[in-house]
Amino acid sequence: MLNRFLDYIRKEHLIASGQQVLLAVSGGRDSVAMASLMARSGNPFAIAHCNFHLRPGDCDRDEAFVRALAERLGVRCFVAQFDTLALVRSERLSVEEAARNLRYAFFDEVMDREGFDCVATAHHRDDAVETFFINLLRGAGIGGLHGILPRNGRVVRPMLCFCRDEIDAYVKSQKLDFVEDVTNAEPLYLRNRIRLQLLPLLRSLSPSFDATMQGNLEHLREADALYRQAVDRACKEVLIHEGDGFHLDITALQKQTAPATILFELLRPFGFSSAMMPQIVDSLDGQSGAVFLSPTHRLLKDRQSLLLLPLDGDSDGDASFELQPQCRSIEHPLPMRFDCLPVGECRLKVPPQKACFDYDRLRFPLHLRRWRMGDRFRPFGMRGSRLVSDLLVDAKLSREAKKKVWLLCDADDRILWVVGLRAASVASVDGSTCRVFTAAISNS
Repeated sequence: MLNRFLDYIRKEHLIASGQQVLLAVSGGRDSVAMASLMARSGNPFAIAHCNFHLRPGDCDRDEAFVRALAERLGVRCFVAQFDTLALVRSERLSVEEAARNLRYAFFDEVMDREGFDCVATAHHRDDAVETFFINLLRGAGIGGLHGILPRNGRVVRPMLCFCRDEIDAYVKSQKLDFVEDVTNAEPLYLRNRIRLQLLPLLRSLSPSFDATMQGNLEHLREADALYRQAVDRACKEVLIHEGDGFHLDITALQKQTAPATILFELLRPFGFSSAMMPQIVDSLDGQSGAVFLSPTHRLLKDRQSLLLLPLDGDSDGDASFELQPQCRSIEHPLPMRFDCLPVGECRLKVPPQKACFDYDRLRFPLHLRRWRMGDRFRPFGMRGSRLVSDLLVDAKLSREAKKKVWLLCDADDRILWVVGLRAASVASVDGSTCRVFTAAISNS
């Protein structure tokens, strides 16, 4: 088994001679077997262990076991303790996702601080098959169907050449001690249900299931490499950097062989799920203004473009109030005052800090919001429409000043006023106006 371990490392170029390796060791049989093989191989390594405090008593037992294992092997041991459930509550994550985020952040920190070249995890062939079905059920693209890769950045998986039964046999032959996570035998998580319920059924239907799946995963890895090349070519034709975000050319996208698939691959890294794709694809031939949100980004349809922008506190600070007709002043988020007067009592030549509208043509409630990339309006006195971003460029505003620009909009989110800069032609005052609604920045 040691020879297969070393051959696989060489074949997949996982660990070069002399590289320092950090082993992720939970104390279970898989990671204990990996530590044993690494010690026998002569490669320099250390151990990293995460105590997630999810199983009272058991987690501390596991930590003590791993510390003792490192001492027996004569290697350093790095341990982190986490309040995992606190992260679950604060970030609204699943327990699995929270633990994964904490685990890999810890590994990165140790590698950067101590100079390790990579971190090795004990994922094996059965784990790769389970991951295939997890991703299949969650609607992952082809990249998620090849299971677990031997290398992903600085993470290497030298145990992928073994199945669970082979690891069990090795542990017994070497008389290795390990700790058992009792939750592995309970169908609490999707991975456990696949392992305990789905895979035994598939093996009963096909005696050659494991060998067939191994071949399938290898073919899918090769297919994914070709697929990635096609996606990368499409990205260069479709995706254009635009300031802090990206601009997707809809015309170029629709010329691709599989535009919906290309769109999914372009948007997936930004948190957009496969379930959102039908709506986004339908919007390509629709009118401007459609907006789609992921946990981290906003996607906006603007004529023949899709604008992809990050969500952050500066650009997404919309006001939470609604401005009703009777409102005369506000202090937050911007000090403003409002009036409604007969047309004869108003001066229609106003400074930039003030705007006038036909009261009877306004659609209430009005609201204030931050401007967004792709916002478009028709400035008063102009025939065509204009991007707000172009107006801000012409106004020579700094990057920070641009973030603080507010829009006064009507109930249909039509822009009435780029506050302090330019009014729109929506509900503009003309010869038929009887009542004039004015909005002004209070400190003007």
